[in-house]
Order: sequence, then structure tokens, then C-alpha cells
Amino acid sequence: MLAVPVALATLLCACSPSEGENTGGSEEQAPQRPEGEPDALTAVAPDTVEGLGEESRSEDEGGVDVEIAYPTVPGAEPFAERLDAIAEDEAEDFREAAPGAESLEVRGALSAAGPDVLAVRLELSEKDSDGERTGYSTYWYDTAEGHTAYSTELLAGQKELEELDGLVKDRLEEDGVEPEALYPIAELYDSVGFNPDGDLVVEFDEGQVAPADEGRVHAVVPGEDAEPLLSDFGAQARTTATQVTPGLELEEAAAPKDGGPAGGVPGRFDPDAGGADCSDPDSKCVALTFDDGPGGRTPELLDTLAEHDAKATFFVTGEPVREHPRTVRREYAEGHEIANHTVTHPDLTSVGEGQVRDELSEVNGLVRRETGMLPTLMRPPYGATDGKVASVAEDLGLAEIIWNVDTNDWKDRNSSVVADRALKGAAPGAIILMHDIHGTTIDAVPEIVEGLNEKGYTMVTVSQLLDETEPGESYLDGVPDEPEDDGDEDEKDEKKGEEKEEKD
Repeated sequence: MLAVPVALATLLCACSPSEGENTGGSEEQAPQRPEGEPDALTAVAPDTVEGLGEESRSEDEGGVDVEIAYPTVPGAEPFAERLDAIAEDEAEDFREAAPGAESLEVRGALSAAGPDVLAVRLELSEKDSDGERTGYSTYWYDTAEGHTAYSTELLAGQKELEELDGLVKDRLEEDGVEPEALYPIAELYDSVGFNPDGDLVVEFDEGQVAPADEGRVHAVVPGEDAEPLLSDFGAQARTTATQVTPGLELEEAAAPKDGGPAGGVPGRFDPDAGGADCSDPDSKCVALTFDDGPGGRTPELLDTLAEHDAKATFFVTGEPVREHPRTVRREYAEGHEIANHTVTHPDLTSVGEGQVRDELSEVNGLVRRETGMLPTLMRPPYGATDGKVASVAEDLGLAEIIWNVDTNDWKDRNSSVVADRALKGAAPGAIILMHDIHGTTIDAVPEIVEGLNEKGYTMVTVSQLLDETEPGESYLDGVPDEPEDDGDEDEKDEKKGEEKEEKD
């Protein structure tokens, strides 16, 4: 996400009356068209909004220069507060995850402004040891609801986002962009708006779906193709974006309501969502987990999981995420869970608290920059944890996930042996440990998945298996609780304690 910083004033283009428009004060005037190029989002002239202001600040933390500025509209204070939080998250992730982070500038400009809808397009200029890049994200605001919307909320749902993804792929493939770079997730479709003609414009960060030296990558979807995909809010946003509202004044700001859209945000997925009720004692849920990736053959693993409608949890490490960002996006897009396995895979009990925090924070930032979501789970390398590790994990909102079935696939590079251990160890609530960086493990997965299916197991994410986790707490399995009148709760708790003691 980087480029040369652009002052807010230059991003807000002045508008002029349309050609042939009657500018006399007593006669009805034709609607003004906003400024903007056919391949760009519309821009709002500052003088059309009464009391338009700017919030700006500079900070230097950890040797990284950060400058943030965005427009403020009287009566839309919840929008400004949300933009501030978004910009702060961007700065945090950049500091934590960008190699040799030097500077970040976040500049916002109004892309649409009307009594019902506002939009601010953020331009993010980054500089790190890999060079300079520019990124873009656009946020929309419902003035009546006090709700700040992601760009994908312009669409009616996930199905419509997938349709848009197909249209964009077709257009970008003609420009040499590989379709595998694109997935229908909110983090990729985070800057969506309209040009002055009402066509839908989608833009991507430099280096996100094509080499950074190709600059801003964008696609324009004609209005007649985009219109059926829009939500009611998206239709209103399109109307607002394609006209100018001179002298705009908003009434008192609405109080934001809890929750987002009823159907969820298109392109954002909850890792514990799913049809299986793994808390039912009669359920047969099992969690397949893969550490240390993504690897070069992880896409083959994903193909197998997709073929059998199986979900898994991937505990990822730093450099593989940087090397295979598209695979991480695909894992997320296909409903798998992305979790934290540190940057460099150290024994966390043997390093200081500061390094523990750095190891986990960096991966959190890397994952959020690719998927838009922060992990809620971590796996300490080698299963090694102590009070210090648990405390840092708690601070970062991460539960510790160990395992109760170890395939030892890192030691025995034999697919038949790995599959046999996984299938023999499988039981309701099992958490099975594997590594997707080993080719023999990838070769074993079809036999494992087919065998589990034959035995009636449902393969779920760890969050689906456990339902709720507490940051800092450690989990070995997701064995469903027996009914309270069994009379053997004490015995089971004692057994689980013995298993944990043995693992520790």
C-alpha cells in the first residue's frame, strides 16, 4: 500500500456546473455531475459540504513515521471515529508486519456526500525495505443508521460478491492478472465505488494482485451489470455518488446500532460458523490442523478438502505467509480458519516476554493484512507453553491450541503411516496435528479425509469444535461434555488433567 503522499485538498476535486446548465438563481437547475475519471471513484468538492473539516495527526512509534488525515463532516461523528480506528489498525499492522517499516501516510478524501450516504476513500502510502507502494480502501456511511460499511456492503450478499469477483476476473485476465490472485473476500474488495456514470469501480493495492511496478490495478463493471448485484444501501450509495448535493448539512448524528447487516458482511467469515453442533455428545466432530505453512503444495490440500466439504485450521508462520499470500487468501475464502504459529517457530518458553509478543504480533498483522481478520487462536511451537506465554497470548486475544493426536508426520515421511495414525487416533473432539509443508502429508490427506467420512466424522475448524475459547487458556481437545446427570464428570475432568500434565 504505498505511493507519494497527496494532500487532502488535491484529492477533493472542485466541481463545475454541467455544460448547458442554467445557473440562474430563480430557475430550476439541472443536477450537477461529480468530478472523476471513467476508471476512478467519484470525488466531492470540499465547498459543497457545510463545515467540512479535517482530522489529522502524526506519530512516531518504534521508529516508524505515521501520518493520518481524513475529512470530518458535522453530524457524522460516528463515521469519523470509525475511520480513526481503521487508520490506527492499518498503522499497527504496518508497524508489526512490514519488513523494515519506515513510514505510512493515510490520507482520506470524500468520494460521495449526500443526506443519506457518505463515502471516504483512503489512500495509504507505505515505505519499507521492499520499497514504496500505494493502497486504497473506501468506507461508506449510512447517516440514518450511524453505520460505517465496508465496500462489500454495497453488494446484496456473498453470492453477489462472488458474481462480482467473476466479472472482475474476466476483465483483469485480459490485462494479464492471474485469476488465482483474486478471491471474494472483503480485504481484496475493500475499495469499491462508482464513477460519474454510475459504473462500479473496483481498485486493488499496488502489489496485491499483480507486481507492484504495474501500479494501481482496477476494473470497471458497467452499471447495467453491477445494478442487480447491489444491496438497497448500495443502490442509494450509487445515486448519491453520481450527483452533487450543494450546501450539504446533516442533522444530529445517529447513534450507531449494535451489529452489522443482518446477513453479515460479504467477504468476511466467522471461523466458528457452520452447521455442525460439536457440543452435542452424540456428535462426531474432528479438527484437522496443519502447522508451519502455507507450503508449495497447500493448494493441492485445499483441493482435497473442498472436494469433500471438509474444513481445517491452518497455524501459519511468518515467511510462508509472505511467500504464499494468495494461498492464505484462498484458505480464508474457502471457510478454513487461519491461526497464529509465530514468525520463526521458536520454543516460546525459552525466550523473553518481548520476543514472545513480537513473534505473535507480527503474524497477527500479516494475517490481517491478507484476510482482514485477526486470528483468535495460536499454537505454541512444539506445544511448549508456560505462564509467560499464556499471559502474552491473553493480552493479544489468543487462545492456545495444543493437540491430542500427533501424526509425527515431520519425522516419518510416509503417507500411509501418517494416514494410519490420523485415522486410528480420530475420536469425537480430536485435534489432529499435521504439517502442510511436507509432501507426504499432502499425499496422506485424501486417505485421511475419505476414512473420516466413512466413519461418519465431520471435519470442522478448531473454533467450530470448541465453540468458545478464552484468550490465554490452553486446549488439548474438544471432547463434548457428557450430560450433567452422568455422574462421571469428576472422573473425566481428572483424566483431562492427567492428559494435559503428560503433554506439558
